Amino acid sequence: MPDRVLIYGATGYTGKLIVRTAKQQGLRPILGGRNAARLKSVAGQCGFEHRTVDLNDAAGLQKALRDVDVVLHIAGPFSQTSRQMVDACLATGTHYLDITGEIDVFEACAARDAEARQAGVMLMPGAGFDVVPSDCLAAHLKRRMPEAAELTLAISGLGTASRGTAKTGVESIRLGTRVRRDGRITSVTKPIYRDIDYGQGVKKSIAIGWGDVSTAFHSTGIPNITVYFEAVPQLEQAAGLGPFMRWLLGTSTAQRMLKARIDKQPEGPSDEQRRTGYSVLIGEAVNAEGERAVSRLRTPEGYSLTAQTALEAVRRVLAGNARAGYQTPSSVFGADFITEFEGCALEDLNA
Repeated sequence: MPDRVLIYGATGYTGKLIVRTAKQQGLRPILGGRNAARLKSVAGQCGFEHRTVDLNDAAGLQKALRDVDVVLHIAGPFSQTSRQMVDACLATGTHYLDITGEIDVFEACAARDAEARQAGVMLMPGAGFDVVPSDCLAAHLKRRMPEAAELTLAISGLGTASRGTAKTGVESIRLGTRVRRDGRITSVTKPIYRDIDYGQGVKKSIAIGWGDVSTAFHSTGIPNITVYFEAVPQLEQAAGLGPFMRWLLGTSTAQRMLKARIDKQPEGPSDEQRRTGYSVLIGEAVNAEGERAVSRLRTPEGYSLTAQTALEAVRRVLAGNARAGYQTPSSVFGADFITEFEGCALEDLNA
């Protein structure tokens, strides 16, 4: 008998990885998607039940969720797909998880907090590498410095992106670099650089609009948040675009061209790249007096970690560990959630 969980978007790169991992862990999810032939193939390889339904078929989607306790939504870009699934989950009393890293999706889910509480449904986007490790790191720093007024998060070691992740990045070009200032999300007009030591010497890093600009505020209440990535040429080029180029690259014609180019790239990291890859995250909290708390978190490669954290979140929700309303990973599972996964190590650098 299948577990009462639907994994929707099971035929993409991350979806197939999560499905394989679920089988290895002894879970028996129901698989969902809109392409019947591809869905049947993936489900058949694992012996899982599958349900073909389009996200724009509201009645069909609700029917597919009637006997499901939790959805793990993997079909991105989530800016185009999350609302339909959240609508269905609220209508059917089904808990909602996804693996987005998109600021606007987090904020849209947060805006439906009261609606979700009334329905008894948990909305917890960001159950993967976006944003479990960084969100837990933010909550850990808040625990170390409760009066923190500023939070910096920095990430190094991100490798090859999947096609879905790359397309999400293309869609965000028009938005510029977003940060949180005095509690509000805002876009900056010029690139923000900072030198950051991830553990092997100082490296040039650049601010990016990562999901924690949204989620870390909801988790910690810290009003000023900036997220950095280790600088690579592609990031610097994107951050340096002027308003006209952002507008131009955001047009439908340019978006189609950029996404067509992405479709010619490898589907995602190879098994060897996932096995040998890792990431390092640095977090820094600063209070009004200028005192600092700095911590470092090392994790396995991002897509491999996503499969682990997302499925563990599913398992906990199935066991009854869910909280109605909008939640972040740390708000429902705690700041130490990330340290429970093999290969994750958290240390305080100025304890």
